[in-house]
Amino acid sequence: MIYSMTGYAVASADSPRGALAIELRSVNSRFLDVQLRVAEELRAAEPVLRELISRRIARGKVECRLYFGNSASQVPQQLNRDAIRQLRTMAAEAAREFPEAAPLRLADVLRWPGVLAEPAANEDQTRIAIDRLCRSALDELCAARGREGAKLAAILLRRVAEMRKRLAEVAPLVPEAVAAYRAKLAERLREALGAAGEERVRAEIALFAAKSDVDEELTRLATHLDEVERTLAQGGAVGKRLDFLAQELNREANTLAAKAAGLKIADCALELKLLIEQIREQVQNIE
Repeated sequence: MIYSMTGYAVASADSPRGALAIELRSVNSRFLDVQLRVAEELRAAEPVLRELISRRIARGKVECRLYFGNSASQVPQQLNRDAIRQLRTMAAEAAREFPEAAPLRLADVLRWPGVLAEPAANEDQTRIAIDRLCRSALDELCAARGREGAKLAAILLRRVAEMRKRLAEVAPLVPEAVAAYRAKLAERLREALGAAGEERVRAEIALFAAKSDVDEELTRLATHLDEVERTLAQGGAVGKRLDFLAQELNREANTLAAKAAGLKIADCALELKLLIEQIREQVQNIE
């Protein structure tokens, strides 16, 4: 299966410490670049998140955000009795020093730091919840990348089919174009050199024939197109290989354009270069 490097996923689940939420975004990148934004109280989960993402994704810039959802504030709080006893002791000592001061109100006590505390969280259960949540989000992210990757593969195959059509059109034109240009070249050389330069004419025509031979370029173009199709059928993380093949296709198309012995062949080479550029643009999105 072909995967795009662009995708988005979000998931949420309950945990002993409240509702957890995770958000994954991925965009194009030459290599795998994992960036984590994790709530301070969940920092211990960063190595697990990085490992899970690295197992499933080979290329792309992946942003992972892990945080508590809205229901985290609904986690029941408990009174810290040790903090209350300490506060009572300090209040009694302060009252002896300042007998005219008003006594503490209940609201003041509850606002005192450390009086209200969340129950001790089960770290193992929280870690398990984060693991399941991340796996679920990764499933959704990979599915989205796979759907877009399938569309990209279809686009590439259409471009390959169009290039094969252009090659099939240009192949019969080559002998006729070369023969016509060779005759025109011979005529001009004879006019310039006269009868005494017949040997020079034959040498120049032979040199032109060698330079205008595009059979090798046409064969290589067809071979590279075969490899593109094979790579797409193979699937997996093939973006770098497809990018290399696009570069090779472009090089052969440039050589074909440079050797073109006729206007139709030159036009065909230009169309091939445009199709190859479209392939290269799409390949940049493939993992």
